[in-house]
Amino acid sequence: MRNKYALFWMWMFLLPLALDFKGAQTASKLVQIFLVLPTVGAGVALLLIAPRFARRSKMRSFVTVALLITIVGSAVTQLVQGNDMGNYLRVLLPFLLMLLGYFVGCHPWNQQRLEQIERVMFWSMVVSLFFSFAYGLATGGSLENVRFRIVSVTFLCLQGLLLHEFVVAKRLSKLSVALFLVTVVIELLSVTRSLLVGTVLLFAFATWIAAPSLKHLLKSGARAVMIGALLTGMAFAAAAMFPTVAEHWTQRIFFSSETESGRDPTTITRLAEMKDQYDQTTGSAVSVIAGMGYGHNYRYSPSYLPDLAGQMSAKDFYAIKEWAAGHNFWVYQFFAGGILFGLALPFAVLFALWRGSRAYRVWRRRAPDVLYLPVLGRALLVLAALPATSVGGNPLGNRFSGLVFGVALGLLVASYGRIAHAMRMRAAANPAHQRPPLYGADFGPSYAGPRPYQPGPQQQEPEILPPHPAPAPSLTHDRHKPPSGSSTLVPLG
Repeated sequence: MRNKYALFWMWMFLLPLALDFKGAQTASKLVQIFLVLPTVGAGVALLLIAPRFARRSKMRSFVTVALLITIVGSAVTQLVQGNDMGNYLRVLLPFLLMLLGYFVGCHPWNQQRLEQIERVMFWSMVVSLFFSFAYGLATGGSLENVRFRIVSVTFLCLQGLLLHEFVVAKRLSKLSVALFLVTVVIELLSVTRSLLVGTVLLFAFATWIAAPSLKHLLKSGARAVMIGALLTGMAFAAAAMFPTVAEHWTQRIFFSSETESGRDPTTITRLAEMKDQYDQTTGSAVSVIAGMGYGHNYRYSPSYLPDLAGQMSAKDFYAIKEWAAGHNFWVYQFFAGGILFGLALPFAVLFALWRGSRAYRVWRRRAPDVLYLPVLGRALLVLAALPATSVGGNPLGNRFSGLVFGVALGLLVASYGRIAHAMRMRAAANPAHQRPPLYGADFGPSYAGPRPYQPGPQQQEPEILPPHPAPAPSLTHDRHKPPSGSSTLVPLG
């Protein structure tokens, strides 16, 4: 904890892969190696100096086991299927980085270290945003080609953090507003519908967790409508300033009506890809159980060829052969790991989001000053970008995104466990107001209603604050100072 190089290791851990790019197949691999090695080395260094939890946590154990099942199970499937080793390692690397990021984030870091980790992650994503945009423009070509390269792989993660500042924390600064405007402009230039859908989903999620009661939900909803109207106005203003971009958006939205089949080609290719992955996986009992493996080849399902009439020839259609992580995270996990090794990771992510968001809403209403609550809120919105990104692609198909999602998951699980323990200690300080949880000591803040505390051998300690909590030391921040992690991630100005 007192290691004087800790901040340096944090920068070396998160910054190099923010400069990641997709080079040509013939390009030297040295640059890629130099990007990964510092990250892995710094991650190991942070693990060596990280503090350890003194208490067990069911949620932490569950998520850790799910991640290990995914990684270790992939080696078992690789032995069974015998895929190309190089392709297997390339596809698996983002998942390994996610595991490393999770282990780094899932530790009881003190307040100073938590703020450093969050700030380094934030600024690394800002660097990734501008680097991806500049690198994409430098590659040249028309907007139709460049638009695929100007979007950062952690684009929605950054938007999630900014939405936390605006919607949840209700903080506005010149820099945060400017950054969000930049993301909106890049989103419009990319002409990517799935990104727009992802932003809307994150906005709705931020509004929901910021409203712990119906009254607050109505207020947040009204504020969300106002912000949404402002963003819509910005979109129309940008369309007026850049008519070419507006024309591309019109083509993308109404392109299906101009095709012979009347169906959107992008959607059809995604469905064709998922259908082939599903058919391969369900082809045998072994593949259903263990999957086809990361890096396994897949094509487009022939059943979708008629829907692409006039858009793709039969020769080009059957020439498709891919091995990279597919465009759908959920189906690809089943394809790569089957029931045994593929479903654990998606279930763990969804469970952490569900349990963490429900707990956050309760704790925000009953104990808004509790330590680490803002850290939990920001981690929720960063991790929520994973399912939001999966609308249009596989969020774990890139190395930097895998690393950021891993850190966010680790911060979420660690913060949840620490707040849950704080709530148990606070409730224990006033036994008259204790209430037993419905799901055990570490799995959630759901209660059937106020009930008198009756001690007994089966009694579990509750996790959330009673209606009239007794004061307990070290659970809340100094009234004259902001709570841990509550300071904005970007300078005020």
